[in-house]
Amino acid sequence: MKADFKPEALQYLADKIPSGSTVILTTDDGSNKYSSIGATCELADKFQLIILNQADEHFNINVENNANYQLSMTETEKYLVSDNITIGFDHGTLTLSDKSGILDNALAVIDWRNVSPESEKDRLNEMVTLGDQIC
Repeated sequence: MKADFKPEALQYLADKIPSGSTVILTTDDGSNKYSSIGATCELADKFQLIILNQADEHFNINVENNANYQLSMTETEKYLVSDNITIGFDHGTLTLSDKSGILDNALAVIDWRNVSPESEKDRLNEMVTLGDQIC
């Protein structure tokens, strides 16, 4: 699997994600511990780049890339994208696309390097609180 970061995206990310960083590409739909969205209307239509201090064993699909990131995905989300994805920068936001077209026109970048993990109960409470505010 490969990710091509366009020059504009690399420029935008230069001061957000240090070269060599551990980064995961994941959905922001409540299906994983990196998302607090808990609404079914969001299923698999929002993505995010998460910067981590260390690799997460659940994200074991390596994504070769030209940004010098240690980029990976989880096996359960791999079906959402083709083997070649593109991260661009258009109208002030990051975009994620593949051969089918644009997958997300507002790809988020979230820094989890200094985040303390939430308990399942805390995460559920936050999802319930946000759930009726999103859709």
